[in-house]
Amino acid sequence: MKAIAAHIYGGMHPGSILKVDDNSGAKMLRMISKAKYRGRRGRLADIGVGDIFSAAVIQGKVDMRKKIVRAVVIRQKKEYRRFTGERIAFEDNACVLINEKNEPQASEIKGVVAKEVAERFPKIATISKNVV
Repeated sequence: MKAIAAHIYGGMHPGSILKVDDNSGAKMLRMISKAKYRGRRGRLADIGVGDIFSAAVIQGKVDMRKKIVRAVVIRQKKEYRRFTGERIAFEDNACVLINEKNEPQASEIKGVVAKEVAERFPKIATISKNVV
């Protein structure tokens, strides 16, 4: 997996609720844990743009509800800094569901995707409408 070319401050923690921005059938997720996080005991992981996490579906189609899924953050409200010096912040926190091979489960992404996510996950960039 490619490194992210920005200093991303994690804007979310386990327990945060995110909007799902694809056509997979899920609408809202509750974060459970960050993938491959190894931190001090009792410390909550910072989850930001481009991070993979596991979550529970809390709204969506009946067959999707209460399932544990993997997802990646494509937008976050908390501003972060790119190495060009500009600072980026979005209007909402949003994610996309992925499978074990880090490929998107859906065939369409409704909103914009951060450039850092497009660099790390090229298949997400191909099905998104716009990359910012």
